[in-house]
Amino acid sequence: MITILLIFFPLLAALLLLLVKGEQVKKIALGAAIIEFAISIFAVTQFQHNANVQFEASIPWIRSLGISFHVGMDGISLLLVMLTTFLVPIIILTTFKNNYKNPAIFYSLILAMQMALVGVFVSLDGFLFYVFWELALIPIYFICLLWGGEDRARITFKFFIYTLAGSLLMLLGLIYLYQNTAGTHSFNIDALYKAGQGLDSLHQGYVFLAIFMAFAIKMPIFPLHTWQPDTYTTAPAPGTMMLSGIMLKMGTYGLIRWLLPVVPLGLEQWGHLAITLSVIGIIYASCIAIAQKDFKRLIAYSSIAHVGLISAGILVANVQGVQGAMIQMLSHGVNVVGLFFIVDIIQQRTGKRDFASLGGIRNVNSQFSVLFLIVLLGSVALPLTNGFIGEFLLLNGVYQYSAWIAAFAGLSVILGAVYMLRSYQSIMLGETNSVTSSFAPLSGNEKTVLVILCAAIIAFGVYPKPLLDIAEPAVVKLVEGVRLALGK
Repeated sequence: MITILLIFFPLLAALLLLLVKGEQVKKIALGAAIIEFAISIFAVTQFQHNANVQFEASIPWIRSLGISFHVGMDGISLLLVMLTTFLVPIIILTTFKNNYKNPAIFYSLILAMQMALVGVFVSLDGFLFYVFWELALIPIYFICLLWGGEDRARITFKFFIYTLAGSLLMLLGLIYLYQNTAGTHSFNIDALYKAGQGLDSLHQGYVFLAIFMAFAIKMPIFPLHTWQPDTYTTAPAPGTMMLSGIMLKMGTYGLIRWLLPVVPLGLEQWGHLAITLSVIGIIYASCIAIAQKDFKRLIAYSSIAHVGLISAGILVANVQGVQGAMIQMLSHGVNVVGLFFIVDIIQQRTGKRDFASLGGIRNVNSQFSVLFLIVLLGSVALPLTNGFIGEFLLLNGVYQYSAWIAAFAGLSVILGAVYMLRSYQSIMLGETNSVTSSFAPLSGNEKTVLVILCAAIIAFGVYPKPLLDIAEPAVVKLVEGVRLALGK
């Protein structure tokens, strides 16, 4: 019941919001998002720390095709539902100083997207997973198209085509697995696991490539990343936060839930190539980030680098790698939302995002400079921030797979520190100029958002145990299942 409520409450709120007019839209949307977060907190309090799927519901949907509305949560799903429900109210709160045309539609799309994202993370039926995967694309497409920046139509169309092409490949892979389910023809997750593991190495390899392409585009992984920098830069700030903070986690979650256990021999066949591409993406995106002059575009490339390390950690298929990926998904979501909000604050006050036009903001707003620095240090994985524990576990997991690959992946720490600290220096330090000398103090909403994010960065950096404890049983079970299928 809790899982169904988590899916349909934001959808109901989105539909009701269409009937509301005026300034009340923002407050009602925020209230609905907070209630959704409270429901997820209740789920955490009821969750038993084991590897079993909990809060499960299965309702026959299309009986003739073996499709059911089958949902539930283990520790892996629960953490990503928590991330989604935590970030959405924060993202809505960041918009309170902005006035959007057709606000009821704007906030309804955000809540509808939240519904689809939660659905992706709790689906236990392959067809249902695909439906929610596609539904998540529709709201963000319209958010970017209707409220985006310059050249938004072309850029959003490119994003849509990339994502749709990957989705079709994934659908082909799921249908092939469905055709190979033993006698019953079912999209149930356990039936698809058995069907995939029952294929020979060659056919598992084909399925791996089809499904991996969809997830690689969504994350994105080099060289399927070219839609991302333009889309993140052009999208309105809340859209960019939804894309980077939550939506890309659909791809990394897909690797864990719908790829590793389904085709372990495919992973053994193509995993090394996928890991290599992920690591190439880390170095490539980091170097491009260093060369950027636009702060928002720099963060977009930094996101590619971070997700490359997460992908590599998942694909090495050991406990440390997958556990590190889980923690880093949460950390990256919090940190990247904070960074894009900082970009939005700077742009609203100065009309600029390029480093050459900025500088000296610390001299006129020291409070903002401290909060900015905390978010930045979380992003570069300073010890005792949330980014450290995930990155440490990821590099540990990758090292167990290959010391050489871990050495190259570890460059993300050094390169990340270079481009993030240089950006802070260019924006916050030095002398003020005509653009930054009148930088206004933070509003109450802005302070609230940044303080909440900074508190999360420090709290889970100092004490990550609750998050690790939730995910660990499910992660161990998944990795052991993959190894058993490989005969290791």
